Amino acid sequence: MSHRRSFIAAIVGVAALALFLVCRHEAVSQRQEPSADAGGAAQVTTLTLKPERVVLIDAFPGRVAAYRRVEIRPQVTGIIKKRLVEGGTEVEAGEILFEIDSALLEADLETAQAGVMRAEGALAHARQGLARAKALMAENVTSRKNYEQVQNELTTAEANLAEARAVARRRKLDLDFATIRSPIKGYVGRTVADEGALASSQTELAVVQELDRVYVDLRLPATKLDGVQSAAEAGLGPAEILDADGKPHPRLGRLALSDVTVDPGTGDAAVRVEVENPGLSLLPGMYVRVRLPRGVLPDALLVPEEAVVRNGAGEAQLVVVTADGRAERRNVDLGEAIGGRLVVTAGLKAGEMIVIRGQDRVQDGMRVRPASVPQDTATAADTL
Repeated sequence: MSHRRSFIAAIVGVAALALFLVCRHEAVSQRQEPSADAGGAAQVTTLTLKPERVVLIDAFPGRVAAYRRVEIRPQVTGIIKKRLVEGGTEVEAGEILFEIDSALLEADLETAQAGVMRAEGALAHARQGLARAKALMAENVTSRKNYEQVQNELTTAEANLAEARAVARRRKLDLDFATIRSPIKGYVGRTVADEGALASSQTELAVVQELDRVYVDLRLPATKLDGVQSAAEAGLGPAEILDADGKPHPRLGRLALSDVTVDPGTGDAAVRVEVENPGLSLLPGMYVRVRLPRGVLPDALLVPEEAVVRNGAGEAQLVVVTADGRAERRNVDLGEAIGGRLVVTAGLKAGEMIVIRGQDRVQDGMRVRPASVPQDTATAADTL
């Protein structure tokens, strides 16, 4: 008997719990349903559409490249005597990076200078011979042939002196080239050659890169190239650089150049963006994304993404509040997505009121009680 009473008590308890859960679910559902007044009008949140000027922006992947990159190679062959820089250090234009042992080069210069002295002596002797030949010609003591031969010797001596001086200048340049300087201001990359190594014109000693400004190299579909170029010429806005984590670079870039050819395999064209690089936050080889303007819509109608509903066929619809306060589901054509909003290209007019919250529970032709929000408030909510 006691077991029977316990069983009945358990059934009553389960029934009471089920009744409580059902009542609670109905209460929650009532709170979630659009509130209605005595006349049955559902309260919804609405937005009155106003035309806006919208700049269309596309994002493209790109790679960072140095503004200038110089491979340091010696112009003379010799043993590296000193290495005055380390990898990663900043250098100024003209700063000494390496010194090549100059003993042989100094000897070559001295030899060339001696050749200049010898040529100068030969020229002086030739000039004296010409002076004697002129005197003898005046007295008809020598022949015309001998006189012309002396003139030729003078011309040869002058040419030999010019050649000797050129050789000496070349040897002086070779000696200067033994001191290797940075041609630009920048940062030294990984050094290759150490002291004591034999360096020649084929030896890469180091790489110096200018990184205070950098390039970002992009590959754009050829179909979008004209729009990007036109937007840059019209000054629609700068290029925004985003790192791999989506964090914006502190400086805005500009379109520096675009290729005049299109890759026949991919249909892409190369575009280069120039940007200042304070703090070296962008390094060569980094992957970034670049947001480039490509056009403008002067009178665009934008709606929040959450305002769009779909019918059974998957067509986009918006709930429009008519002049008599009723909901009307209307098919629309959608365009670009901009910061959480969609451009409506057809199906709506400026000044119309759309439902942006509660539209999925409103039937076509149902009376609604709109609670409007300002357009800037809806815009701010969309971009958060």
